[in-house]
Amino acid sequence: MAQPAQQADPVRPRASRRARPYWVEPTLTAVVFGLFVLYSLWETLFHHNGVYGNYISPFFSPQLGRWLGMKDFIAIPVVWAPFLFRATCYYYRKEYNRAWFWHPAGCAVSEPKPRKYTGESRFPFSWSNLHRYFWYVAVIVLLFLWKDTIQAFIFPNGFAVNVGSLLFLLNAVLLTFYTFSCHAFRHIVGGRKNCYSCTLGPNAGKPTGSYRLWTLVSRWNQRHGSWAWASLFSVWAVDVYVRLLILHVIQDVRLF
Repeated sequence: MAQPAQQADPVRPRASRRARPYWVEPTLTAVVFGLFVLYSLWETLFHHNGVYGNYISPFFSPQLGRWLGMKDFIAIPVVWAPFLFRATCYYYRKEYNRAWFWHPAGCAVSEPKPRKYTGESRFPFSWSNLHRYFWYVAVIVLLFLWKDTIQAFIFPNGFAVNVGSLLFLLNAVLLTFYTFSCHAFRHIVGGRKNCYSCTLGPNAGKPTGSYRLWTLVSRWNQRHGSWAWASLFSVWAVDVYVRLLILHVIQDVRLF
């Protein structure tokens, strides 16, 4: 007599990790980003020199203030460009809208009090639409930072690698990925198309160069937030390192 087939035990789903409270990320962002803003103001308003030997702090590069003959606040003519580029960045806009304005505090989280949502159609948020233009200025600043990075390996006795040299190199690499993973750059290389499928070219299966570049930038763009935070800390690290060298608190260690 045929035995009834035994039913397999139902597969129990794994216990999912409990989601952290929605306020954790915006609160952490408000604290960390707020401290960086305060540090930037302190550095640019109360220090008038950002150069130590062949090292130039990213807050003072390019040295436009020196070229203009300024003696005080020499970082002001330059620091506005990367500041506005970050302030209008799509990723940072999400972060500070949640962290500082709680507008909204998170996905599917109600507003603290009823108010009409206007997005970025009113001042001062409307100036965020200038982000694409700040990107071009940020690229120019980035070129000078790469010049400073090369200079960081050239000492009076010739080529050498110091701890500061590697910090400058790491900062330039992170800033490059942050700048070219930007949504604005992604639109420059892949936007402006009336027919998206036409980017594959007239021959099937042969993507155009612009489509390949757009695909590459899209992969970088997936981690745009990570590049944003990493480059923020690298800028801070390089500036602190140069400042401590200027104050003779530390010495630059030569590796080889």
